Order: sequence, then structure tokens, then C-alpha cells
Amino acid sequence: MKKSVLTLLLAVLISQSIFAIDIKTLEPAFWWAGMKNPEVQILIHGDNIAKSDVNITSKAVRLKESVRLENPNYLLLYLDLSGAQPEKFDIVFQQGKDKKVVPYEIKQRKTGSSDRIGFNSSDVLYLIMPDRFANGDPSNDVVKGMRETKVDRSEQYARHGGDFKGIANNLDYIYDLGVTAIWLNPVMENDMPRGSYHGYATTDYYKVDRRFGSNDEFVSLVDKAHAKGMKIVMDMIFNHCGSEHFFFTDKPSKDWFNFSEKYIQTSYKTTTQYDPYVSTADKKLALDGWFVESMPDLNQRNPHVAKYLIQNSIWWIEYGGIDGIRQDTHPYADFDMMARWCKEVTEEYPDFNIVGETWYGNNVAIAYWQKDSKLAAPRNSNLRSVMDFPLMGVMEKAFDEETSWDNGMARIYDYLGQDIVYENPMELLIFLDNHDTSRFYKTEESTSNFDRYRQAITFLLTTRGIPEIYYGTEILMAADKANGDGTLRETFPGGWAEDKQNAFTNRTDKQDKAYNFARKILQWRKGNDVIAKGTLKHFAPTDGIYVYERKHNGKSVVVILSGTDQQKNINIASYKEILTKNQAKDIISEKTIDLSGNTLTIAPRDVLVLEF
Repeated sequence: MKKSVLTLLLAVLISQSIFAIDIKTLEPAFWWAGMKNPEVQILIHGDNIAKSDVNITSKAVRLKESVRLENPNYLLLYLDLSGAQPEKFDIVFQQGKDKKVVPYEIKQRKTGSSDRIGFNSSDVLYLIMPDRFANGDPSNDVVKGMRETKVDRSEQYARHGGDFKGIANNLDYIYDLGVTAIWLNPVMENDMPRGSYHGYATTDYYKVDRRFGSNDEFVSLVDKAHAKGMKIVMDMIFNHCGSEHFFFTDKPSKDWFNFSEKYIQTSYKTTTQYDPYVSTADKKLALDGWFVESMPDLNQRNPHVAKYLIQNSIWWIEYGGIDGIRQDTHPYADFDMMARWCKEVTEEYPDFNIVGETWYGNNVAIAYWQKDSKLAAPRNSNLRSVMDFPLMGVMEKAFDEETSWDNGMARIYDYLGQDIVYENPMELLIFLDNHDTSRFYKTEESTSNFDRYRQAITFLLTTRGIPEIYYGTEILMAADKANGDGTLRETFPGGWAEDKQNAFTNRTDKQDKAYNFARKILQWRKGNDVIAKGTLKHFAPTDGIYVYERKHNGKSVVVILSGTDQQKNINIASYKEILTKNQAKDIISEKTIDLSGNTLTIAPRDVLVLEF
């Protein structure tokens, strides 16, 4: 008898454990009243959750639709918040006699949230890879239960331990440099077995990686940056996720991913997006193929996937308080969905900015992706900013060569003269290097050529566009992509307690010389409408000298770059339309330059930035 009772009790317990409603994930955990788009998708993941009947206890929020996918472990709820006010209510799941009540909150938006000002040409972005910048909290280097179980700074593809606290501890350094915005490589969870320190294999879209800190710590970092007048730009990836995301380990439906049955690598030929002669096979392979095997390709043509991604980005803007987004591998995703995303974000936040990674070797391809481009008409990407990779290639060569008809500064002159292909050249993100390219100096030995640095930094910060500086460039960190991507992302000296040298506070003479040069121009550029808003006029390089003017509201700045190893005497009369006064202050040397004569002597590889 006792055995029979025990058996029966065990059977009941097993039955309850099997059939009890178990919700593993509910995303997003909360939303806001007063959003311009009143529809909210709630994604629920749990064993056989689709078998549940669902209702909500709110009278103001309406459950529009419950969507059951191929996989019964998923349920999508679409809510209408048209009449919603901030409130808390319950989402009730019922399976027979089993009932699960989940509290949900509609929050009050912060005053002025929709009015945030995104990054623009008045800003300079400072790009940081969080794992490699500074380790402020060694206790989170290894998090129990996560798949990667060590940090190793001697291994270029291992985690090194950088985190939010490390960045927060060094905000004064970043602020003092003179940049106005911080672009963070992806901070969302990347719980992959190995090699995902860079952040591009997302395994949780609503949580930051615990090895960087908590969601609250991320928001705190944003708040601290804002308190110093700096913006935060967040890296996002819509093309793919990490293979350890539950989307992939327990696929919602066959069409949630492209080539969902097996790994097929992309051809990386995203020219197929605009090629007038493209074959269907080529386009499918380029856009639906996976970037790498550990990053399965999301199908943005699936409306539920599209809604999930768009909504997630808006959640981070509203919750995290960020001021901009950089979208990774932008042309690899579905054009129409990405255009819809940019449009929906702009409708919620009219002055918010998104920059897409558009890695092409020519300006025509890049121009195609910019908002309102005539090259893409009648399609419109709605993407305000694109990344000017060709200019990076031009700058890599221009400051090394002796300027001639088609070398040196002539490369810059010729390239900028082609800006007619861009709808808005001032919205281009420009840079000397970033986390995916060789650094501006490939070797430590080459950093002895300081003239190259002076000219490149000056041009970057005074030409059209939105400049970006990669962390460490300001202290001449060098690396060659041929030696591995991890070497491009070395730790900043002084970011770890065991470092022998701290470049944040105690730089070498060489580092300090570079830092102070960049700092002088950055601080001068900050709030300078002539550079942020001014027109650009340039002159064909003559006798190795390149001259251009920025002008706004009666004020002007004239930049003179010598692209030759010889001293030159330039004819002032040739530039009389921009050299409008007999003298001007050079902001670099802080000397007054006499322009009353017929000629001006320019030293070899010199740089002048004259204010009028």
C-alpha cells in the first residue's frame, strides 16, 4: 500500500514537472506608453508555451493577436498600446488547470526622450572595443556558467577582461582628449565557447554581456558620459546572431534563418544589392549566406524577425539612453527591412542618427546606401550616415607619397571632387582606421614619421564628414591586420592593474606628443560651427601644396598641407578668394601668420590651420 501511494505521488510530481508552464524568456520585459508606434511584440520562449491560452488583465492595453509558430516552444503576442497609460498588469497563461501569471509594466517615457540629438558633423567619435580598453572590475573577468572560462591577454583571440567600469574610470581621459561621442563595439551578451570577445555573435539581445557589467551599469555609463557632454553610439547587428542564441539552438520556425538546415557561407559580394546585371543565384548567396559558421544568418524578410529586431533597437534607445547606432554588415541584410528600420527609428526619434557599415572600395557603392540617394531611386535606404571606407584608403597613401599629378595630396583632391555621388557628404563617417582594419601605423618603427600623423589628424578633423578616432590612435598604437584581427584590438596600456605603463596618466614623450597634437585640434573643433557646418572649397594641389577652406556665417578656416619633402614658397595671389586678410592665427603653432606679401613659405610636410 505504501509503495502504491509513493508511486502515485511520484507520478503526480512527474506530471506536474512535465506539464507545468515554464517560461524561459519573455522579451521585452517592459515597454513604454506614448510611443508613436503603438504596437508591441512580446516574444515568449518556453517548453510547449504555444499550447497556452493567453489573456491580459489591462483594460487599456489590447491583445491584438497571438501567433503560434512551427515550434510550439514559442508564442508571439502583439499588443496595441494606443490608449495605454503607464501601468502594471498581468499576462495570464492557461493550460488546462495549470496557470501562470506574469506581471508586465508599461512605463512612463522620460521627458523629451523623442527629442534626443544624435551624433552629427559637430561630433568626433571615439571607438572602443570594451574587452580591450580597460579592466575596472577583475571580479567579472570570468562569470560562472558562461561558456568561455578564462581571460588571457597573451592570446589575441581570447577575452582580455575590459568592462564598463574600466571605461567609466577613464571618461576623464576621453573627455580631455576632446572627442564628443563614444562608439562602443557590441556590448550585448556573446555567450559563445571562444573567440567572441569582439561582441559580434549576440546570444541575448536584451542583456549586456555580464563580463562587461550589468544592464544597470551600462545605463550608468551612458549617464556618466552624458554628464560630461558626450554621446554614446551603440553597435548593433541585424544580419546574424551567435549560434548559441536560443533562436538557433531551438529555432522558432524554418524561415527564422536563411539556409537554416546547414551552414552556407556568404560570397561577401554585396555589390549584388545594386548590380543591374545581378543573377538571382549570386544575390541569394551574398545576402542569405552566413558571415561565418558561428553566426547564423537571420531572415529579415520574416515579419516577426523584422519586428523583433526593430523593436529591440528602439528598446535600447529608450532604456539605455543612447544617442546613435552603428549597424554592422548593413548591406548583408534585406534592403527593404533595413530601410523600414531606419524609417521607424527616425519616426520615434527625428534627430537620432544611424551609421551603416558599408565596406566597399568605391564611393559609388557607398553613396547608394545613403538616405535619398538618387542612385538607389526609387528605393530609399533611409540611412543617414554611411562609412567612407574609400577615403580611408586614400588617406593611407596620401600622407606618405610625394605629391604629384595623381599621387599624395592629389589623391585627396580627386576623391573629394567626386562627392557629387553623395546625397550628403557631411553625414559620412570618416576614419583613419578601425577595429577591422590595419591601424594607421602598421609597425612601431613607422610611428617615427610624425609628419604623417600631424597631416592625417589635421585633415581628418577639418574636412567634411563625421570623424572617428580608434582608441589608441591618439598615442600611436600600431598593428597590421596581416598579423591577425586580435592584434588590431590590443589592450590600451594602463587599462590593467599589472601594466607597467599607464598611458591614461603617464605617457611617454612620443605618446604625449601625439596625444597633445590631437587634443589641441579636437578641443578647438569642439563647438566650432565653421568645421561642423561650413562649406568646403579646395584648390588643385600646386607645387606639392594642398589648400582648402571651410566657411560658415562669415567666418572661415583655411588649411594648408604640404605634400612634399621640400620647402615651398606659395603664391598668395593664387588663393586670394580665401586668404581675405593680411594676417591670420595658426591654431597649431599659435603664431600669427603674415599674409600681406606675395608669397608664403611652407616648410616640408608642414600643416597650417588658419582662422579668419
